[in-house]
Amino acid sequence: MAGGLAPALSARAGLRVLGAVFVLWAAATITFFAVRAVPGDPAETIIGGPGSQAGEEALAAARAEYGLDLPLWEQYLRYLGGLLSGDLGTSYALRAPVTEVIGEQLPGTLALALTALLLGWALALLLVRQAARGGRVSRVLGTIMEVTAAALPHFWLGAVLILVFATTLGWLPSVSTPDLPGLILPALTLAIPLAGFLGQVMRESADDALASTFALSARARGESPAGLFWRHVLRHAVLPAASLSGWAFGTLISGAVIVETLFARPGLGRTLFLAVQGRDVPVVTGTVLVVALAYVLITFAGDLLEMLVDPRRRRV
Repeated sequence: MAGGLAPALSARAGLRVLGAVFVLWAAATITFFAVRAVPGDPAETIIGGPGSQAGEEALAAARAEYGLDLPLWEQYLRYLGGLLSGDLGTSYALRAPVTEVIGEQLPGTLALALTALLLGWALALLLVRQAARGGRVSRVLGTIMEVTAAALPHFWLGAVLILVFATTLGWLPSVSTPDLPGLILPALTLAIPLAGFLGQVMRESADDALASTFALSARARGESPAGLFWRHVLRHAVLPAASLSGWAFGTLISGAVIVETLFARPGLGRTLFLAVQGRDVPVVTGTVLVVALAYVLITFAGDLLEMLVDPRRRRV
């Protein structure tokens, strides 16, 4: 196993590195031009916002300081050169290096996204296990729950959770706090729709596995329903969901923009929302690049998990 796994991992890693470079370049390029296409003058953000009533001389000085008076293609090349040297620029609004701004906010968002990802997986497995152990009625109910959960908007779901668990029951805070209780409601807001989607993907694979020859053989050998599911069916059920973990993590980061704003939780999503509002181009582009990099890394981890679980996936 180890002899065949190492070359496959090396080849897959090489392809992933090339893919990662392209994804990061595309994300940086699209974000750079998209933000600059938004109406408004970034120099006003640097001076203090549209309400600062800065004079043309001050605006011109700000443009010259940040290179905004250069042709767009030259700004783009300077921007790419800074990225290659690890320089994400300086925030227009905060007057601080973007790396520091992101570094301060990233841990909170990663904790939220990873907690939501784990909760989403746990809830999806419970849905799939319940559907696998029951009859037709259980399967229909499981399908309804999965479809409904996957369709819930984050903003609406978060408001309902606040109403029930914070306002009515008083069990959890409505405003997110750094401790565990303050993390539960935001994480559930992200995890429940994700669980519905992952549950649909896993249940289809689980149904195919339960109807396969090896499952019939395991039943004939006296394998219990629980043992059949956890020892045989589960590994087939998680493969398609594992390959989607990178995409799922990306959606969680995107959902964090809404959730962190709703729960007044400091984090990268809320920082991105405020940066887009204020046309803080360096923060917007830097945040998008960090999210793209996280997407690439999580996708590779899901790919590695597939290869470890299913030897057929080790072929490039």
